[in-house]
Amino acid sequence: MAKVILERIGSTISNFMGVEDFNKNLKENENLNERYLKAREEIRAGWGKTYVERVHRKGKLTTWERIEALKDEGSKVFPIGTFVNYGIEFFDGKTNRTSPAAGVITAFVKIEGRYTVVIANDNTVASGAWWPLTPEKIERAQEIALRLRIPVVYLIDCSGLFLPEQAKTFPGKTGAGYIFKMNALLSAQQVPQIAGVFGDCIAGGGYMPIISDVVYMTEQAYMVIAGAALVKGGKSQKITSLDIGGPDIHVHLSNCADFRVPDDRAALKKIRSEIAKLPTPANDYYRYGQEPAPPHFSSDEIPGILPPDHRVTYDMRQIIARILDHSLFWELFPHKGKEIICGVGRINGNYVGIIANNAFLTDHPVHRSTRRPGGILYRDGIAKMTSFVRGCNDDGIPLIWLQDVAGFDIGLEAEKMGLLGYGSDLLYSISTSTNPVITVLLRKASGAGYYAMNGRPYEPIVQFSTPLTRLAVMEGRTLAIGAYRTKLDDDFNIIFTNKEEYEAIKRGMEEVEQRITKDMDPILSARQLDTDEIILLHELRPYLETMIDMSYQSIGYRRVKNPRIWSMHDIKALY
Repeated sequence: MAKVILERIGSTISNFMGVEDFNKNLKENENLNERYLKAREEIRAGWGKTYVERVHRKGKLTTWERIEALKDEGSKVFPIGTFVNYGIEFFDGKTNRTSPAAGVITAFVKIEGRYTVVIANDNTVASGAWWPLTPEKIERAQEIALRLRIPVVYLIDCSGLFLPEQAKTFPGKTGAGYIFKMNALLSAQQVPQIAGVFGDCIAGGGYMPIISDVVYMTEQAYMVIAGAALVKGGKSQKITSLDIGGPDIHVHLSNCADFRVPDDRAALKKIRSEIAKLPTPANDYYRYGQEPAPPHFSSDEIPGILPPDHRVTYDMRQIIARILDHSLFWELFPHKGKEIICGVGRINGNYVGIIANNAFLTDHPVHRSTRRPGGILYRDGIAKMTSFVRGCNDDGIPLIWLQDVAGFDIGLEAEKMGLLGYGSDLLYSISTSTNPVITVLLRKASGAGYYAMNGRPYEPIVQFSTPLTRLAVMEGRTLAIGAYRTKLDDDFNIIFTNKEEYEAIKRGMEEVEQRITKDMDPILSARQLDTDEIILLHELRPYLETMIDMSYQSIGYRRVKNPRIWSMHDIKALY
C-alpha cells in the first residue's frame, strides 16, 4: 500500500518576483477586468428596466430573481455561457435586437447543499425566446449535467423560437429538437430533472419540461404546442393560451404536469424541497478524512503573478500553489520533460490532477549547453503528459489542464524524434479518457498545442478562458510572416524595389497582424460557444472548487479509486 505525500510548493511574492512587477501585473489585470465586469452587468440586465417592470407587473419574478431565491443562502452562482451572442444583433422585422446571453441563463447553483445545473429562460429578453445558439447553449449545460450526473433544474418561461431567425435554430443536428433528446438521455441515465413552468411555454418550450421527473406549474403558466394566436388563426377558435394549456388542463386532465402552485416563490420553494430529497453529496466521503482548506498562499495573488504580456515569463508553480489546498502538491516526473508540470493535489479537500505548461527556459535533454523556450511541447513532456493522463483516468482523479502553450516543437530534430507519433498517442489518451477533465486557457492556446492539452474539441467537461487568453493557430505577427513569406528575406526583412512597394507590403503585414490579434479576443470565442466561460483570474480557484465538488458529488457512475491503490504510485516507482 502506498501513501500520497504532498509537499508545500510556492513562496511569498517577494521571494520570486519584484513587488513593482507584481503591482504592475495586478493593475493591468484589474484594468482588463473592467471591460468584462461591465459586459456582465449589461448582459445580466437583459433588455433593461422597462422589461423588468413588465415582468413585475405580471406578478412574476425576473429570471435572475428566481435564481437568487432558489440558491442556498450565502452561496454563489457560477454562470457559464455568459457571453454567447454578445455584441451580435438580429433583425426582428422592424429593428435590430440583441439577445443577451442568448436569452437563457445557464449556471451551477447550490440548492439544499447540492450542486445543480440551472437552465432558465430570461423573461426580460423577448419573453424567453430561443435565439440562434440558444439551443446549443442549453444542450451544453445538459451535457455537463449528464457527464457529471448533476441534477438539472429548468426554470421555463419561454415564448418559443425567435421566428425571424428560425432557420438558425430549428433544423440542424444541434438545433432546438436536440434539447429534447438530451432530456431523454438525462432521464435514461437517471439524472434528476425538475421543471418549474412560470409563464409562456410554447412549442419547443412546451416539450422541454415534459420528460422531467417532476413538473410544477404556477397559476399563470401554460404549456402548449401552439399558442392562442395560432389556434385562432388555424381553427378560428377564440380562446386563450391559459385555457388551452394552463394548470387546469395539464395538472388535472392531461397529466403533463404534476403540481400547481400559486406563484413563482411557491414554485421555487417546492423545487428546493425536491432537491432536498436526493442523496447527499459524496464529496466528504471521497475526501478520506481531509477537511477542505484554502491555499496557503492566497489565490487573490494570481492576477499579480500572471503578466498580461504573453511574451513575459512567470513561475507556473506559483500559480498552482495558489490553487491547491494548503499549497500542497505531489509532483510526478519532475526531472523529465521539464517544460511540463504534472502532479496531484487537493481542491476543497478532494484529489485533483494538474497538468500545466512551464513558461521558463529549460535544459535540452541531450545538448546540455542548450536551453529551450517554455510553453512548447517537446517529446519528453508529451510522453510525460500521456502517462499522467492515463494514470488519472485509471485512478478516477479529475484532471485540470492549465494551458499557456505556444504549440509543438518544429524542425528536423522534432521530426526525427517522432513528435507526430508521440502527439498522436497523447491525443488518443485524452480522447478515450472518461474521468472528469477541466481545461483552463490561462494565456496562450496556440496551434496543435491547444488540441493536445485537451482543448474544447477533445470535450473537457468545461473549458474556461481568462481575459488574457489568446486562442488561435498562431500569433498575428507569425501569421503575417507566413502570409508574406515570398516577400521577405531569410531574416524576415521586406524585399522591395521602391518605397511604394515597401509601404504596401508593410501595411499588408500590419493589417494581417491586427486582424488576427483582434480575432483572438476571448469574447469572440465565448460568444460562439468555442469556450464555456470567461473567468477573471481571481475567480479561478472558486470556479475550480465548484467543478471539483461537482466531479465528486454523485456516486456510482464512474471509477474513483482509493489513493492507496492508485496506479500513479506504480508509475512513480518505475520512473
